[in-house]
Amino acid sequence: MDLWQGERLRVSLYHRVEWKREEGKGVVKHVLLAKFKDSTPPDQIEELIKSYANLVSLIPPMKAFHWGKDVSIENMHQGFTHVFESTFESVEGMAEYVSHPAHVEAANRFLPHLEKVIVLDYKPTAVHL
Repeated sequence: MDLWQGERLRVSLYHRVEWKREEGKGVVKHVLLAKFKDSTPPDQIEELIKSYANLVSLIPPMKAFHWGKDVSIENMHQGFTHVFESTFESVEGMAEYVSHPAHVEAANRFLPHLEKVIVLDYKPTAVHL
């Protein structure tokens, strides 16, 4: 098993590191970084985002949705302008989402308007110092 997967870091006063398994932590985060094509007007971007956000009411394992625009002053965005984060109850819930007809339809409307995209899925791990 990968050391980071399902584990929690604990550092004692003596800087001893212990890994403790976090049982029952099935949450999965789905992060999409995007740059919309310059030819996509702002009102259409707004409608695409609303359609994406509405998936939370259509797909039961999708528990939350957040989005925002890049506001970083570090200039390390590599051209990505928007971030979308969805929370799922489990890896199995993510799989259900990916194949759900509402997601397929929304993705078929959304993706053609992107110049570039990166998608990452991860299981959050808390670090307790």
